[in-house]
Amino acid sequence: MKVALGCDHAGLEMKNEVTPLLEELGLEVHDYGTNSEESCDYPEFGEKVARAVSRGDEERGILICGTGIGMSIVANKIPGVRAALCSEDYSAKMSRLHNDANVLVLPGRIIDAATARDIVKVWFRTDFEGGRHQRRLDKIKEIESRIAG
Repeated sequence: MKVALGCDHAGLEMKNEVTPLLEELGLEVHDYGTNSEESCDYPEFGEKVARAVSRGDEERGILICGTGIGMSIVANKIPGVRAALCSEDYSAKMSRLHNDANVLVLPGRIIDAATARDIVKVWFRTDFEGGRHQRRLDKIKEIESRIAG
């Protein structure tokens, strides 16, 4: 599976913590930046990752900023992206099981590295349940098409 990974300066340390785990899980990781602790603007990196997922260049994405809120807002502006901000593994599991989230957003300044690794493991090991949840995703797609049209 191809995975896009992006962060701002506040998420760099956590990105560096989860990258080896993604590789251990056998995922093909593509780093969209940033790779510097110098202050930068999260929308730039959030958009790059979200567009790559939306286009199908990447199957899933992970975004990390200080609280995760900014990255979530940016990613969810891109049609076809279902970004979920998760700070514990139950939300990560449900975001995949019920919402088929394709972008995981982590709050780099709120959770520790061990929690982030647990969230990532659960998120990648959980499949979409489908069924009644697919009907709801179809409604989200309808909303997106009305907004775009």
